[in-house]
Amino acid sequence: MDRDILLQFTDFGFQYKAQSKPTLYDINLTLRRGERILIAGPSGSGKSTLVHCINGLIPFSYKGSVTGSLKIKGRESRDMSLFEISHTVGTVLQDSDAQFVGMTVAEDIAFALENDCVGEPMLHDRVAEAAKLVNVNDYLSHAPGELSGGQKQRVSLAGVLIDDVDILMFDEPLANLDPATGKQAIELIDDMQKRTGTTVIIVEHRIEDVLHRSVDRVVLMDKGRIVADVPADELLSGTLLEECGIREPLYITALKYANVPITQDKHPASIDTIRLTDEDKRKVVEWYRNTGEDEPEGLTEQLVRTESLSFTYDGGTNRSINDISLEIKKGEMAAIIGKNGAGKSSFAKVLCGFETQSAGSIYYMGYEITPMSIKERAEHIGYVMQNPNEMISKVFIYDEVAMGLKLRGVPESEIDERVEKALRICGLWRMRKWPVSALSYGQKKRVTIASILVLDPEMIILDEPTAGQDYRHYTEIMEFLLDLNARGITVIMITHDMHLMLEYADRAIVFSDGRKIADDKSYNILTNGDVINKASLKETSLYELAGICGIDDGTDFVRHFIGYERKHKRGQL
Repeated sequence: MDRDILLQFTDFGFQYKAQSKPTLYDINLTLRRGERILIAGPSGSGKSTLVHCINGLIPFSYKGSVTGSLKIKGRESRDMSLFEISHTVGTVLQDSDAQFVGMTVAEDIAFALENDCVGEPMLHDRVAEAAKLVNVNDYLSHAPGELSGGQKQRVSLAGVLIDDVDILMFDEPLANLDPATGKQAIELIDDMQKRTGTTVIIVEHRIEDVLHRSVDRVVLMDKGRIVADVPADELLSGTLLEECGIREPLYITALKYANVPITQDKHPASIDTIRLTDEDKRKVVEWYRNTGEDEPEGLTEQLVRTESLSFTYDGGTNRSINDISLEIKKGEMAAIIGKNGAGKSSFAKVLCGFETQSAGSIYYMGYEITPMSIKERAEHIGYVMQNPNEMISKVFIYDEVAMGLKLRGVPESEIDERVEKALRICGLWRMRKWPVSALSYGQKKRVTIASILVLDPEMIILDEPTAGQDYRHYTEIMEFLLDLNARGITVIMITHDMHLMLEYADRAIVFSDGRKIADDKSYNILTNGDVINKASLKETSLYELAGICGIDDGTDFVRHFIGYERKHKRGQL
């Protein structure tokens, strides 16, 4: 037996007990010691099921029928206990809440060591070291529920890093992280892999962000099959990503708009490695010069205004949001961005009445709404929370989406029509009779978005609307929101996705440490080094591409790309 082979699928297939067709077909995949691979694919492609097969949740937690072979370190996984598999494979789940077992952050990180009977003081030293690695050392005494989504993910990462396993698997590790922290997470995973030689598997939609550091191979899945298992340079020089509905890196899209051929020898896997010829650069410059257009006129009618708005959890002294004064215009499509824990979600909750401000005022259409109840505010402002598990209360998808309409006494015939429209937009119509428990985290997210879209509110706030979504569903949801916005509905997106902000938000409001630190055009924000550093953002690769091609005004290049991209996607070119 080749001792370097840690994981080997041979003609492997899996069908869930409750489903009529297999989820995985003919999987042949080998992972060797020390390899770094990225697994990508659209929602429903089988990525999550593959993850569950590797970490033992299939067949121990999710029942179904297995065909073929899956060997872990030479042993059939079906002959191993879940405990045995956990000593070879460590997993950081996409849904961090599902992974917590401790009452505090320190207890959660220490869980694996306690199971292995590691005593003090070694246990405390290793917990402190792991917490420092992922920058949660100031939260060791906090309960996991007190943390932001990104902070929870870092705690989960620390809990896996602390155990000595052969394979580390990360299920969408960037889903809840701000851009700078996401970049640091990829660097941390890469540095850790180089130090330990551990085999690393990253399952992620955000290909450009993962490829900030190199991987040995990209495994692309679609419809339950592996459609490619190739180096990143080869994948990015072909058309499979587009065919499978996966977003390619922005700099690749810009190069294609400029008719620059993308070939393997140019090493297109990363903006840091790509090699462009003088002719390539000339084409980019020429495209840039020919794509200028005037700025659209700004909106003027005020919808929401906050004055010196502040909020503190549980009467503490540290304010989650501090002295926020801003205006939101009627018909706007804007983004609220900033690092984890900056106060973005807290601001939205205070706006909707889920939390009560400690100071300041909120006005809607010029009227003070501070005395209004949650239900009264919900008639005007819909809120889609970041974590779908906090919103879902029904067993079946259709019932969940229809619930708000039924509570409002809408006639059954109209309910059917509006629920069908929302579910089709969110890619869930064929699953309408499924139990919510059968869905992935990303699919649950689409259910919660549908449950708000169906109510037709005047203003929608979406907290990370595209987290866990493949590019096809991301585009469907955002284009639907764009259609709503075109009819005058105001859309506010709280997001870490800088691609989404550039594509769909003309304006970006930036939070840092509970304060508003910037409010400007999206392309100005992402090319402002001071704001980027303060808010844990990340420069777009478009800005770097402009520099590579000798274009002095990188901000204007990004603006040109945004205008061209919007026209291209809407068939206006």
